[in-house]
Amino acid sequence: MGTDKKILPKRIILMRHGESAGNIDQGAYATTPDHKIPLTEEGRAQAREAGRKMRALISSAQSGGACGENWRVYFYVSPYEKTRTTLREVGKAFSRRRVIGVREECRIREQDFGNFQVEERMRVVKETRERFGRFFYRFPEGESASDVYDRVSSFLESLWRDVDMNRHQVDPSSELNLVIVSHGLTSRVFLMKWFKWTVEEFERLNNLGNCEFRVMELGAGGEYTFGIHHTEEEMLAWGMSKDMIDDQIARVNGSRETLDDCCTLHLDEYFDLLDVTDDEE
Repeated sequence: MGTDKKILPKRIILMRHGESAGNIDQGAYATTPDHKIPLTEEGRAQAREAGRKMRALISSAQSGGACGENWRVYFYVSPYEKTRTTLREVGKAFSRRRVIGVREECRIREQDFGNFQVEERMRVVKETRERFGRFFYRFPEGESASDVYDRVSSFLESLWRDVDMNRHQVDPSSELNLVIVSHGLTSRVFLMKWFKWTVEEFERLNNLGNCEFRVMELGAGGEYTFGIHHTEEEMLAWGMSKDMIDDQIARVNGSRETLDDCCTLHLDEYFDLLDVTDDEE
């Protein structure tokens, strides 16, 4: 019975924080903990503009009928100062009746790069990361992207329990939009987990710009996709391969039964010598 009443989000929107003091001066991390780094005035302005664009996108992309007209937004936000401030500025574009609620979520915080970060030392460490590989390299006293993957996976399980149990308390006549205000690497890891991308595919991805947001919308076949709100050119600029882009396009109208959801896209990578049939002759 509960499954019949489950209200799937119409859109899941991933957003990176606005420009921070650390983005323009790496030396800021030597004296200020990462979680306390503030936004610049430019970062605040970016967030206000992004909020206006996000509201315009949601309100103009209505699915029709009362459900589309009664759209609502629920926010998840990282506890870092730069993400919290970003959300405050984004929120100025939305009326109170449109916002269902906000949850501060520690599992979508920034990758931990260590404690106070000495600029010259971090430059050497990041050069080493590029040689080692961004996904598995663990920062001294910090995390690897694979560590972030583990906690983001836990967050995703909680997010779906929220949806299953209607913890967002959304009215069935409303269209639900989930907005996740987080960080660049965390957002890329979220997408890796969601779309079952490989480590190699993750390594291809470029970071989001400050206050850039990417929109996953529920397609006609029940799958989430970038293919409704983003062009193939945009996805190519993000670093996605042709196979990754083709998968997004297929999700616009495809269902779980018709998509390669069991990772058959990578079958030849591991089983390139398989016979086509079981014939042993």
